[in-house]
Amino acid sequence: MAAPASVVWFRRDLRLHDHPALTEALRSGGHVAPLFVFDPALLGGRFACPNRAWFLLGAVRALAASLEALGSRLSVRVGRPADVVPAFARDVEARIVIVSRDYAPYGRSRDRAVAGALGAQGIAFRAKRGVLIHEPEELTGPGGGSPRVFTPFLRRWEQLELRSILPAPATVPAAGPWPASHELDASGLGIGAPTAERSHLPEVGEIAARERLDAWLAGAPDHGPAAYARTRNDLADPAGTSRLSYDLRFGVLSPVEVATRALAVDGGGEGSRRFVSELAWRDFYAHVLWHEPRVAREPFLEQFRGIEPPGADDEAVAAWRAGRTGYPIVDAAMRQLSAMGWMPNRARMIVASFLTKDLLTDWRVGEAHFMRHLLDGDPASNLGGWQWAASVGTDAQPYFRVFNPVTQGERFDPDGLYVRRWLPELAAVPAGRIHAPWTMTPGEQAVARCTIGTDYPHPIVDHADARRRALAWFEAVGGRRRT
Repeated sequence: MAAPASVVWFRRDLRLHDHPALTEALRSGGHVAPLFVFDPALLGGRFACPNRAWFLLGAVRALAASLEALGSRLSVRVGRPADVVPAFARDVEARIVIVSRDYAPYGRSRDRAVAGALGAQGIAFRAKRGVLIHEPEELTGPGGGSPRVFTPFLRRWEQLELRSILPAPATVPAAGPWPASHELDASGLGIGAPTAERSHLPEVGEIAARERLDAWLAGAPDHGPAAYARTRNDLADPAGTSRLSYDLRFGVLSPVEVATRALAVDGGGEGSRRFVSELAWRDFYAHVLWHEPRVAREPFLEQFRGIEPPGADDEAVAAWRAGRTGYPIVDAAMRQLSAMGWMPNRARMIVASFLTKDLLTDWRVGEAHFMRHLLDGDPASNLGGWQWAASVGTDAQPYFRVFNPVTQGERFDPDGLYVRRWLPELAAVPAGRIHAPWTMTPGEQAVARCTIGTDYPHPIVDHADARRRALAWFEAVGGRRRT
């Protein structure tokens, strides 16, 4: 008698290389039934994002093509996973459904519901590692709970051995024909056009992602992991960071493979270790969310729960979203986000500090805006980053650290190349004025063809005044009593 089928339910693991769940299914000796489910709760939820939906659809199409080349077929369903996954497993006479483990509150709740429905049919549900590098149970904080400080977490994280990279399968045996599959049509799935500009969107799929990874690893001596410690904050250098975050977000690349191959570039030197530490931050925030699912909707630090900062008026927040604050480094980053659905981490920190400190606006406003636009928008990393910037999260920056947008621009874009790339109205402003164009004299404005207040706005707040206001608020709510 032939071995029964195993369902591999793909989610945030849209690849064939280094895929523990797929490998286990293939080792069972039976047929493998690959499945993907478009979940309306995610496509249209509170963090719905046309850019990510576009990337997801492209990655699923690429996975379907790769499986077909190996003699298999990806079945696609649309609906509530607790309904459609058990129905599919029953139709293909599967004995088990294998997935890559999910860590976010919704994913955990969804998987419990699916596992319960499968169990009622006598079908097993097994979750394997594959999304993170190390699991939450391997790196707990004091008393076995959530890790609270990144530096000791990183020391322990680096001491754990990386698991071996699993090869991509040569074939994926499939019995068939499986039940009819949903067509991968954007309009049929309710997926609209991305808000980012098409010319800035990346090529999607595992093949394209692996080409990006290869190019990043081969970037020495000026770029790549070995140079990362020097290039990562250079906003003017488009190749200063890896641009692999969206591939990691959807599991088109394995984080274990990325870390292993990056460390091999310079033998685990300073540059590659600094690069890989960013993957550790990714694990860190996922672990925090695993242990403390409440932080998906409230600050990690107790003294800030139930307390919202006074905030800015709607017009100021709208100016931040549109890149019209009058601070060029902030505006350039926000316009890059609109155009690309992405921006480097340094830019994210700058705009987050401006919203939460200069405008004293609740971090959830920024979190939601990022999730509406970011191709790599990840619930754990995004909320962790925003809580860090707002000084209300785990291991957050001290409340008295308020980024000066002029100083940040001068330090990380000294010649103004990044600003000019995204703010063409400032193209002719001299380098000495580019990060504070309101300081130009009327004559200088005429030469630069940029009249402040007409071609480019005056600053919507005075940074020095805004900083004093932020410090006063944090001190009033107990900012000195960090927990």
